[in-house]
Amino acid sequence: MRRALPAVALIALCMAAVAAAQIPTRPEQLTYPGLDWKIPDAGAMRAVLANGVAVYLAEDRMLPLVSIQVQFRGGRYLEPAGKEGVASLTGTVWRTGGAGDLDPKALDEELDELAAQLSTSVGDVTGSVNLNLLSKDVDRGLHLLMLVLQKPRFEADRLAKAKEDLISDLKRRNDETADIEGREWNRLLYGEGFWLNRLATKASVDGIVQADLVALHKQLANPANFVVAVAGDFKRDEMLRKLGATLGAWKATGPRVAAVPQPAGSAKPGVYLVDKKDVNQGRISMGHMGTKRPLGDEAAIVVANDILGGGGFTAWMMKRVRSDEGLAYGAYSNYGIGDLMPGAFRAFVQSKSATCARAATLTRELMVKLRAGEYTDKELETSKISFIETLPRSFETRWRTVLRFAGDELVGRDKAYWPTYRQRIGAVTAQAARDAANKYIQPDQLIILMVGNIDDILKGSPDHPNAKVESLGPITRLPLRDPLTLQPLAP
Repeated sequence: MRRALPAVALIALCMAAVAAAQIPTRPEQLTYPGLDWKIPDAGAMRAVLANGVAVYLAEDRMLPLVSIQVQFRGGRYLEPAGKEGVASLTGTVWRTGGAGDLDPKALDEELDELAAQLSTSVGDVTGSVNLNLLSKDVDRGLHLLMLVLQKPRFEADRLAKAKEDLISDLKRRNDETADIEGREWNRLLYGEGFWLNRLATKASVDGIVQADLVALHKQLANPANFVVAVAGDFKRDEMLRKLGATLGAWKATGPRVAAVPQPAGSAKPGVYLVDKKDVNQGRISMGHMGTKRPLGDEAAIVVANDILGGGGFTAWMMKRVRSDEGLAYGAYSNYGIGDLMPGAFRAFVQSKSATCARAATLTRELMVKLRAGEYTDKELETSKISFIETLPRSFETRWRTVLRFAGDELVGRDKAYWPTYRQRIGAVTAQAARDAANKYIQPDQLIILMVGNIDDILKGSPDHPNAKVESLGPITRLPLRDPLTLQPLAP
């Protein structure tokens, strides 16, 4: 005799049948709710301490943690001549060298006891001091943060260890072609004497003493240079009170650091070759100086570059150089738009030595095609949608959001930049992208750098007899440099 199904089972079966009936039979039949996301309000997160330091705060109770980052203006461009490497050493020993009445070991133990992370960094044009710890330990953490900010000890043994590590890194400068490429690319783009190309040598590192770190710290650790980001498990008013009693009570010790020097000019267009015999692939960078903000047609050139090589597998370079021709695993381009100094337009590929000329030739042809506006409406729309729909990733956490807004204020980016971003991208037309490509991408002004086995690169490939390096422009051979002195090595 059959038993009747329990009522719960009957309901479950009915619900399953209804759900099955609602499942589309094909992917294109799927529907999604509209994107209803708004840029967070930077103004609502911003506060100003009594000493004028701007702070961006966001409460986030998901975890019992607090993160604080003190961002500051200034960096490697402030290094005195002959003291190249002092910014890197300062960024390291600032944290590891102890602070206040705590020697290095005692500072390490204090942080370990709190399970806190405290780090310091000095970059090219900006730097930061970072603290992450449990919210219950914020008071003690702020005390340690202020000690490190104001009274680093830069102890001699930690400085000696940092110098030893830095020189060890210098010795490996020529191990990877990517490092050689990056170094020589900057020289060609910004000029031999530009601050970005005054690099550390063994002699300059050997000559750095504790007083040099103290002098650079004095320039950087000034509230006039600061913008602060804070996110985590706290109440906004209470955190502002704590920051006001610590960071806010620190009076500015002088004006802001000097502005970042600007480049005077680049090398002449042409092909520049650096020989490294022990590799079977060549690295190719080709481009020229970019520009900096504010830039009225920024959205148009960003979209144009995305079509060329910035869009990954949907971009022309990846399709043509990688997929169609099989010349590289990856082929990309970037149009650099700087805030404090001009960026660079750069297309880059790594290919077998014999096919480097072919890969470079194809890349330049794609630049010409871009300037002619030979992209489809679908390609243009795909690029625009990608930028618009991935924007929320830049603000996906409270911490990431305050870091973004603090960084924008640090470099002086327009407050309307993010609130108008999607509208500006969405308004880019095919003609606007074409105009921007013609204005900002110049195939006849390319600096082309190739690093690899130059004999093999110059031979080319029998499969592509018309693709020759010499057809790309006048050739200049650049010497490989000694890793410790940066002087040219003998051929």
